[in-house]
Amino acid sequence: MHAKTHLATLSLLTAYLAASTPAYCETFDWSIGGYAGQHYDTAPAWILEGDARFAKHYMVAVTASKTFWRAETWPLSFELDGMIGHQSGVATLQEIGIAPVARWDGFPWNETLRTSLRLAPLGISYTTSVNPLERGPTGKGSRTLNLLLIELGFSLPSMSSEEVFVRFHHRCSIYNLLNDYGANGEDFLAFGYRHRF
Repeated sequence: MHAKTHLATLSLLTAYLAASTPAYCETFDWSIGGYAGQHYDTAPAWILEGDARFAKHYMVAVTASKTFWRAETWPLSFELDGMIGHQSGVATLQEIGIAPVARWDGFPWNETLRTSLRLAPLGISYTTSVNPLERGPTGKGSRTLNLLLIELGFSLPSMSSEEVFVRFHHRCSIYNLLNDYGANGEDFLAFGYRHRF
């Protein structure tokens, strides 16, 4: 009974968002930008609950994306997102990551503030060395881990090509699928800007 109720609610919400979404004339296939953030040592969702312990470890990164599929009747597209970052603080290292990203642009208030939600649950992240913050109880860690991104972007309707965003940047072993070292990986809360064209 509960599953049917949740499915009905999800269907109604999806129909509402689709019906409330204005049609857009412009489309963007490429983007380039940058972001900066600070490391925190709790699960990604906990920061939304105000339970995040920040470390003195930071990241600056450049990012680019390319749209490779766009729905004809839904405000949904898929992009390939890449990043190159520099981390400093607890350790100094570089990170390279790439992930397919789903972008949802269908929010009913877009005529006032254009909003997008970007999700990338599975990607690849490689660091030039193992950060001490990523080592498990035995001292082991991995350079290559899964890359997960959750991002909210905002732009003015009159300047839709210029977007500011907040990104949750997460590296993990996918519940010990990639290794069993017992380390959480890394989490960064970051703020950035991108130009879409």
